Amino acid sequence: MVYRKISPDMKLAAIKLYEKNLLSLDDILDCCGLLERTFWHVRKLYQETGDIVPPTCTTRGWPKKLHFDDVTYLLALVHQQPDWFLDELLDLLDTNRFILVHYTTIHWELERAGVSVKKLRIIVKEHDEGLSL
Repeated sequence: MVYRKISPDMKLAAIKLYEKNLLSLDDILDCCGLLERTFWHVRKLYQETGDIVPPTCTTRGWPKKLHFDDVTYLLALVHQQPDWFLDELLDLLDTNRFILVHYTTIHWELERAGVSVKKLRIIVKEHDEGLSL
């Protein structure tokens, strides 16, 4: 039989028919269009979890190295001293927050937070104007 998606309702109906002994296993498999191996897999999952759909992981990708507080700290540093280089931010993060990451991680997190070179130039300009007043 070719791979095809079987609706969760059909799987649940097959399990309920089998548990209540309303039909034989062969009749259930014919009616629902299931393979025997699929049926036993779904039944085992139903007995273990109470659901016929396998649980999915809510998080995707690699876990973040920097948490929200760390990124907020970096943003505060950038707004305080916008002409610092990534390696200087790396040293401050290591010294003050005890976090060792690569400088590209800092770059990615700043980009994700919306800090671009253009915005940094604007911050530097505002910072210089504030000093001259």
